[in-house]
Amino acid sequence: MFDPEWTKSSYSSQDGGDCVEWAPSVALATGTVPVRDGKAPARPHLAVSSAAWQVFVNGVGREG
Repeated sequence: MFDPEWTKSSYSSQDGGDCVEWAPSVALATGTVPVRDGKAPARPHLAVSSAAWQVFVNGVGREG
C-alpha cells in the first residue's frame, strides 16, 4: 500500500496541536489532496479536489 509523506500545517505546534496534515506529493500527482488529522493518523483521511483545498487554505489564511 502507498504511504505518502504527510506535511503538517504551519499553524500546528510542537505541543500536541498538530491538527491538519496533507500529502503534497499525492496532490501534485493526482490533483486530489489527501487531508488527515495529525493527532489520529491511523484514522481515515479526507480527499478533496485541489480547487477545494485552495479555497480552504485561502479562507484559513484570511482568518490568521
